Amino acid sequence: MGIRSVLEANFDFEIIDEFLDHYAMMTEIMEGLMVDLGSPERYHRSIEELFRIFHNIKSASGYLQIEPMMRLAAFTEDALEQLRSRDKKVNDETITWLISVADMFMQWQEDFKMDNDLTKVHFSLLILPDMEKE
Repeated sequence: MGIRSVLEANFDFEIIDEFLDHYAMMTEIMEGLMVDLGSPERYHRSIEELFRIFHNIKSASGYLQIEPMMRLAAFTEDALEQLRSRDKKVNDETITWLISVADMFMQWQEDFKMDNDLTKVHFSLLILPDMEKE
């Protein structure tokens, strides 16, 4: 039984459907916002939007008891919180790490569509890059 089937067995269909719709919209815009972190003009808007996205995913996946998703979203939200106080663009290493995180969330979206088990998180996503390096 895949992730979607497990959710539908434990939660109201409307809640699952709404989560999947919002999740699809959020994963669709993640990567563009991450690339924009390299632009001083778009940095603050993008970092705030990304923080909101990961906070929402963390909250919803926590409610739905999707543990791996909730943990990675919380980890990413913490990293974004560190970046929110900065006034300079993000380095390439951080952007690459964030795009890898986005790829994981997109893989999970595919897992939902295909009703597969969630793909396991690669350990490299749980190691923060040096965000201070220029």
